[in-house]
Amino acid sequence: MLIGCPREIKPQEFRVGLTPNAAREAVSAGHKVIVETAAGEGAGFTDDDYTAAGAQIVDSAAEIFATAEMVVKVKEPQATERKQLREGQVLFTYLHLAPDPDQTRDLLESGVTAIAYETVTDRTGGLPLLAPMSEVAGRLAPQMGAWTLQKANGGRGVLMGGVPGVRPANVVIVGGGVVGTAAARVAVGMGANVTVLDRSIARMSYLDDIFMGRLTTQFSDAAAVEGLLERADMIVGAVLIPGAAAPKLITRAQLGQMAPGAVLVDVAIDQGGCFETSRATTHQDPIYEVDGVMHYCVANMPGAVPRSSTIALGNATMPFMLALANKGWRQACEDDPHLLDGLNTHAGHLTYYAVGKALGIDVLSPTKALKT
Repeated sequence: MLIGCPREIKPQEFRVGLTPNAAREAVSAGHKVIVETAAGEGAGFTDDDYTAAGAQIVDSAAEIFATAEMVVKVKEPQATERKQLREGQVLFTYLHLAPDPDQTRDLLESGVTAIAYETVTDRTGGLPLLAPMSEVAGRLAPQMGAWTLQKANGGRGVLMGGVPGVRPANVVIVGGGVVGTAAARVAVGMGANVTVLDRSIARMSYLDDIFMGRLTTQFSDAAAVEGLLERADMIVGAVLIPGAAAPKLITRAQLGQMAPGAVLVDVAIDQGGCFETSRATTHQDPIYEVDGVMHYCVANMPGAVPRSSTIALGNATMPFMLALANKGWRQACEDDPHLLDGLNTHAGHLTYYAVGKALGIDVLSPTKALKT
């Protein structure tokens, strides 16, 4: 198979879809790999690293989209990239279609077979290709929130760990999954007073055990969220419904209950955001203010640490990428129902139910898509 990896063109996105190690594995398996020149530079990989791995460097993304049988990326294809996709081609990347009708429409019109990292599952019900970036984003969230809390950035001017005689920041994390746990680990380590909200008693018991009393867990409902608004210096939105739009946990009307300069960090922004006032921002212009509350809503948070993120993502995606290349997408998905869960579009059909529900589009069963 001819596997292509273009340079990411989303603003301030420095990750790359294939590491040199992944390219080497694909070449060793008998595949040809083409990589756009300078695609890996943001993550610290040179063109020479890829050629040493057996890949071929090409001058433009256009050549990759025109010739590659499978395109491997990090972020969702941008508008100019979507115009170059075609039927019979496999796209393997993050998509986050539920809050993005324009992208969904373009992918359906292209006919491309699009497999989304964020909806591939595993035997335990986890999301193995989303988990590494959730870990990174979760660990970054308190760090970015602490920066936003600084007075020069519009925040309250509260130090996360406080000092003797001065209380630490009150940090509320809504969602105790991969993102929430990673965020709690860093926030606790910074000395903040941390409360994690979740609806799973088992998950809260797990968090109680691993943090050994260094944070508070609380059952998540509307009253619990509202009761914490007044004293929160930072709220991290860490909820996820796989493939679907994120639920809105805090309304604009509720912002008035928060202290001026308090911070909302929305890690769910890729899925539309979990605060009513959230809108996607970039690393270049990451924060904005609504009703006195600062919002940090960068849609590609792990792009801030591209080398760590690229290596972590490559470790997770490489086995699936090789399965798709070695077997072809149909056989790979037929052999692995968890990879089939990643199928979002094929030959003009939407194949993921949560996206169809969010956007009001008819869905073709992915098992039927295998036969079309």
